Amino acid sequence: MKAYIFLAEGFEEIEAVTAIDTLRRAEIDIKAVSMSESLEVKGSRDVVLKADISFDEKQLEDANMLILPGGMPGTKNLKNDGRLAELLKKSAKENKYIAAICAAPMVLGKLGLLSGKEATCYPGFEPYLEGAKVKDEKVVVDGKFITSRGPGVALDFSLKLVEILKGKELSDKLSKDMIYNN
Repeated sequence: MKAYIFLAEGFEEIEAVTAIDTLRRAEIDIKAVSMSESLEVKGSRDVVLKADISFDEKQLEDANMLILPGGMPGTKNLKNDGRLAELLKKSAKENKYIAAICAAPMVLGKLGLLSGKEATCYPGFEPYLEGAKVKDEKVVVDGKFITSRGPGVALDFSLKLVEILKGKELSDKLSKDMIYNN
């Protein structure tokens, strides 16, 4: 299994690190992708992470799942990146998993990818989920789209991603091992 998480300047640190850590615990090959030329990307709280790779669409085509963390202005930076928009549209056509948390589901909404689908997001960003059936839940899965509310539910979101890619048994084991919901 291969997943990519996209880091743009101003990303939400808790959401990105929790997803990376949890998926790596599940032995999923997850790579952090810098949306800029530098591998060092500054989050919304000035925490700098070093991405694994820079954005290169051809290199990213082998993904089983694409993940968008929220945060501001990170989400706006993701939304305004045409390369990412094309990759998301192509991945949706190829029926790959696309996950977004916090404000990031607005990126999918802008592209029309959530139209007719159930989705959730950070409170106040619902108008950006164009055409979606908005749910007030921690994590919403509709087909190949996984959306979530924000930093406080980053572990719920990440465990759901593990469940989708590697099964509920492993997700439950990680939850127990991480002393979560025991």
